[in-house]
Amino acid sequence: MDFSQNILSILIWLPIAGGLLLLAIGDDNDVQSSRSMTMRIVALGMSALTFIVSIALYKWFDNGTSAMQFVERVSWIPALDVYYYLGIDGISAPLILLTTFITPLVVIAGWDSIKVRPAQYFAAFLILEGLMIGVFAALDGLLFYVFWEAMLVPMFLIIGVWGGARRIYATLKFFLYTFLGSVLMLVAFIYLYGLTGSFDLFEFMNVPLGMTAQRLIFIAFLLAFAVKVPMWPVHTWLPDAHVEAPTGGSVILAAIMLKMGGYGFVRLSLPIVPDGSAYFAGLIIALSLIAIVYIGFVALMQKDMKKLIAYSSIAHMGFVTLGFFLLWSISSGTGAGLGATGGMVQMVSHGLISGAMFLCVGVLYDRMHSRQIADYGGVANTMPKFAAFMVLFSMANAGLPGTSGFVGEFMVIIASFKANFWYAFLAATTLVLGAAYTLWMVKRVIYGEVANDKVADLEDLNQREFFVLAVLAFAVLLIGLWPAPLVDMMNVTIEHLMQQIGQSKL
Repeated sequence: MDFSQNILSILIWLPIAGGLLLLAIGDDNDVQSSRSMTMRIVALGMSALTFIVSIALYKWFDNGTSAMQFVERVSWIPALDVYYYLGIDGISAPLILLTTFITPLVVIAGWDSIKVRPAQYFAAFLILEGLMIGVFAALDGLLFYVFWEAMLVPMFLIIGVWGGARRIYATLKFFLYTFLGSVLMLVAFIYLYGLTGSFDLFEFMNVPLGMTAQRLIFIAFLLAFAVKVPMWPVHTWLPDAHVEAPTGGSVILAAIMLKMGGYGFVRLSLPIVPDGSAYFAGLIIALSLIAIVYIGFVALMQKDMKKLIAYSSIAHMGFVTLGFFLLWSISSGTGAGLGATGGMVQMVSHGLISGAMFLCVGVLYDRMHSRQIADYGGVANTMPKFAAFMVLFSMANAGLPGTSGFVGEFMVIIASFKANFWYAFLAATTLVLGAAYTLWMVKRVIYGEVANDKVADLEDLNQREFFVLAVLAFAVLLIGLWPAPLVDMMNVTIEHLMQQIGQSKL
């Protein structure tokens, strides 16, 4: 077997096999027992090995072509002409690398904080990792849909079993919102299959479609992807899911699962129904700007740290959809490509920053068992190392130059300015609102007056927590100071996408 030709299958099935192995090893709630330690080592080893394989993927990836790379195509359901068809380009590769980078950190973060059914907890994350990579690599519509729906099950269990007091409500809301939207995507796939006789995404991209068909298909895709992003007004499941999810669940949800909505728009909606996308572009821009401005004000009102970060995620993901749909408002091609590139960079950056922010809240919650901002104050006095990381990630969340949070937002704002001054003006309010709600939280939690005697007894980061936050801090600063490797990876693919979208399918 040629390793490079099967690297995507390895990335998908290695963590899933690791998850099944953990289930076979079984549970032991005693953290110090040999079985418990073996289980944790296997979980870390499998996630780390998957990350190492993805580094090989990055090394072998050719930035100079927009063609699909590492393609695998095997007949899966011959009667329906369905294939196990995998491949990646400059849009999917960075998201796969983000997935393999975040998952080992989630395993380390939950190393000894998960006391109940730890083997099943880590197994759920490994299986979820494989399924998420499958979504980013699938080039067959039915295979894409199977991975897309299957990944709901591990996250359903993660929130439902290890979540907070209202976890059942949050889990059902999460599942119903995301599942019902996705069913319409399947209907669109079946319609396109009727026209092409295949579920091949490239066949979908090449088939001529009338304007009515394009509008209806776009709406079907929109309902699936808008819920996942999530866009206003279908965002209400996210704060509930985040608040009730365990720390690792919040990290994966914010860092990777939300990105699948943005990925769906750029992989399916734009190239399959370009005229329908153009027709609804104004609507998407309006919804994106509402998310950026209105949800920013909603974040200002939050008293729970997790809810504040969850609402800030909705506002920041508004930049992603704004960047992707600006191109029909821009006369020159440069600005259009800049908006799409900015949206992609924002997805990767937000994955790192939001994951780090939720991990910081998790560190405090493990010690105080409270997420209420009012219960803290003066944390910098007792946890100076933690305070330094929390302030760094908060500044990145507010879009401080030199951090990854600035790069994508700046690109989208520049593209917005080329499209319409008021788009840029409204988008730029996030720099003010983001600073307002983030600095308000930092002031109250890190530097404010001590509101609780327990704060004086807090212990600073242990080695495991320090390592996880330090790795994320390095990544946030690296992309902020040197975004070229990330941008170079996606440039040619986005240029090709702009050419695809520019050709009418009517």
